[in-house]
Amino acid sequence: MSADAHGLLKALQQADSFFPSGATAFSWGVEALVADGCANLRAQLNAVLLAQLEQRWSTFDRGVLVCAFDADGDIRMLAQLDTEVEAMLLPSELREGSRRAGASLLDVHQRLGTRGAADYQSAIRAGLALGHLPVVQGCVWRALGLGRLEAQAISAHAFCVSLLGAAVRLGAIGHIQSQRALSAAQERVAELLSQPVPALDACYSFTPELDIAAMRHETQTARLFVN
Repeated sequence: MSADAHGLLKALQQADSFFPSGATAFSWGVEALVADGCANLRAQLNAVLLAQLEQRWSTFDRGVLVCAFDADGDIRMLAQLDTEVEAMLLPSELREGSRRAGASLLDVHQRLGTRGAADYQSAIRAGLALGHLPVVQGCVWRALGLGRLEAQAISAHAFCVSLLGAAVRLGAIGHIQSQRALSAAQERVAELLSQPVPALDACYSFTPELDIAAMRHETQTARLFVN
């Protein structure tokens, strides 16, 4: 098998919802948004998804992911990135969700024997690091031998699928609409990936409606998702 084909298969494995990363447990505020009637996702789905890509993933997750990727398993640098993410995620449910999602993904890679996963996990258990999701993603995907662009593309895809999957499970949209939204988002993701990666000190997230929805999520009496 050629190196290119092997890398492609590795990337597909990481991006596949079949991979047991635990991502389906998180809605990232979508559940409360739907429950509160703040958005009609059947009519506003594309706008909501693009806003999240442009004002959260591209300006925040992407920059952190690439910094973690470039750290190449350096635990001290990964821990510093974790601290930055912890400070920048204001809603507690998003902070906790990021740590829980990161821990789930890291545990899978530790069990699979991915290089550096066990060391990072040990640092988290010792209280030396926090294991936020984009930091874990950059760490393990670099260890798998994936390229920077592949890692960013997988991250963007996973971000979209997580949000869309939550909307489908909540009954707010159907599978066909979710696939149409994903196809439309791919064009924007390609444009975003062609732009320079933001430096860590330039990263920001500005998604107030979903942030507020995430804050309200913990007060809901019936919940399907962690956040």
